[in-house]
Amino acid sequence: MHFAYFSHIWMKPGMTPHQRYEQLWREVQLADTLEYDYTFCVEHHFRPDESWMSSPSLFCVGAGARTKRIRIGSMGYIVPLYHPLRLVEEIAIVDQMLGGRMELGLVPGINANYFTPFGVDYNFRRSPTQEFIEYMRAAYGEKQPFSFDGETHKTASAKISVQPVQKPHPQVWMQSRDPETLEFCAKNGINTGYFIAFPRKDAAPRYRKFLEDWKKAGWSHKPKIGYSLPVYVDESDQAALDRGLLRASRAYEGFLPEALPGESFESRVAKHSARFVARDEPGAAEIMANVFNPEYLLKNDLVIVGSAKTVAEKLRAISEEGVFNTFLGEFNFADMPEEDLLRSVRLFGEKVIPALRGFEPF
Repeated sequence: MHFAYFSHIWMKPGMTPHQRYEQLWREVQLADTLEYDYTFCVEHHFRPDESWMSSPSLFCVGAGARTKRIRIGSMGYIVPLYHPLRLVEEIAIVDQMLGGRMELGLVPGINANYFTPFGVDYNFRRSPTQEFIEYMRAAYGEKQPFSFDGETHKTASAKISVQPVQKPHPQVWMQSRDPETLEFCAKNGINTGYFIAFPRKDAAPRYRKFLEDWKKAGWSHKPKIGYSLPVYVDESDQAALDRGLLRASRAYEGFLPEALPGESFESRVAKHSARFVARDEPGAAEIMANVFNPEYLLKNDLVIVGSAKTVAEKLRAISEEGVFNTFLGEFNFADMPEEDLLRSVRLFGEKVIPALRGFEPF
């Protein structure tokens, strides 16, 4: 198995953004010393009450300047919000600054509210994201200046000043549960994965199909399939439950739509869950309706809270159930005191990772 220190970089009451970033670097530096494989951030926009990360490249460079070995990336760049030429230039420079440690997450974006202020059509986002793979290959090719004439992306002639360290480009991820996108990822050798909202029992058949398609495509190495949940590790199960469970059940308040005047918390939860009902995803709707219910989350292993032994056992079981081999643990959530946070990160690195390092879920 592989392990990532994943962060939405949630805002923290009482902290300035600068203070929050300084805390983030302490988290990432510790993960680097403890043999975590990756650290990933998100790209979110226009919600000062939610995530304070709208620039994945700055996260990558900031983390890279403070670490030595951990691989660093975004999960992921919202491709339709970028000019493709600007994005390929930026990716190459980041990979050079990281000395070839960059992991490249690309996503079409799931929040329509990110698109309107940029003047971008939210309904036209998947095809530009997938076409960017071919655009990137052309941009990083031996023929310079390069040209590209696609359905969405067009460049008549441009010479890339800086090429990435990794050839032909950094390893790509596309987090997706969409069957057509998973077929695209398998064909193109792209890692994938999913988050808490997609039930593992529903995910398993899709990712088994992805693995079959990957093998048929002729790739000699195994893909990475990621899965992200809140995690908290302490010296004992009881200490973990006392310090971590309620906070873990508040990890994703930033998912909710901004509150309207006089609107209740329960109404916001129902509104968020209804989005998944409208998409004909009853399993995801159930999870989102209960994502702030500690007992539901614990019973269904949608938060991983416990001693190192318990956490390792739970991760082993759910990785087989959900067909993933890379765990994207979200450690810093709600009002978690930094002392508890760093102890959790350390215990996970010192005891959970070694217990599972040689385990292969598929």
